[in-house]
Amino acid sequence: MSEDTHEEVDPLDFDLPAQPASLAQLSVLMADDEVDLKAAATLVESDMALAAATLKAVNSSYYGLKGRVQTVLQALQYLGLREVSAVVYEMAVRAAFPHDPLLDGLWTRAARRSRIMGHLGQRLGTDGWLAHSAGLFEESGKAVLMRHAPDHYPAMLRATAGDDLRLAELERVGFGATHSALGALLTQRWGLSPAAVDCVRQHLALRSEAGWPAEQPLPPLLLLSALANTVLEDAEVEPVVKCWAATAGLDPAHVLRAIGEVQRQLERDT
Repeated sequence: MSEDTHEEVDPLDFDLPAQPASLAQLSVLMADDEVDLKAAATLVESDMALAAATLKAVNSSYYGLKGRVQTVLQALQYLGLREVSAVVYEMAVRAAFPHDPLLDGLWTRAARRSRIMGHLGQRLGTDGWLAHSAGLFEESGKAVLMRHAPDHYPAMLRATAGDDLRLAELERVGFGATHSALGALLTQRWGLSPAAVDCVRQHLALRSEAGWPAEQPLPPLLLLSALANTVLEDAEVEPVVKCWAATAGLDPAHVLRAIGEVQRQLERDT
């Protein structure tokens, strides 16, 4: 199990951005079986900057809408609450931190990872929104540390060159906290599911030499995270599936079919 599982971090030592009030209210609406799209649109539009960023994202080539949407309500009517809420959260968490070119890759990966995990979750019996949110916040602790130590953290990112296990070691020594632990705190502060919080906290577990304890079932979200990151790295997914699918209580053949479907969908969407 990841060392971060038992890592104790005082959130007062770090400047964690608060969840926008509009998102807190939006999450309440999403839990309602009979969603009021007009109320959801009003909530998003109460934050003009967030609404503008959401409309810009929805009108991008990724969604391939035939006509340009002019309002958040139109976006909700075209794409549905879950899809638009995913965009809203993506824009909100990104806007919560100062822009830094070093983080551009982080946000790009977060957007792609969250979509992959969301699509896989829908196909494998895990709540798609839950999987999406876990993928979105997985690396968010890096943004927390970038804001916390802008003079020192960039050097850590460059020195580790994508090796997040090594990065976590340097973070623990330098700050007393890893980006996994801080990302989990942010995920919790933004009111997301405890399962998403745990996934963010433990997302490096399957990459470590210790791996996952054989006597413990693997949370499906962690498998989705490992699969999504394998896809992002253009690596072979079959070894990951063979190693961990059964431990997560999933049929390996079913998982491989789902990955194939998601990869084909991503190809169509790009």
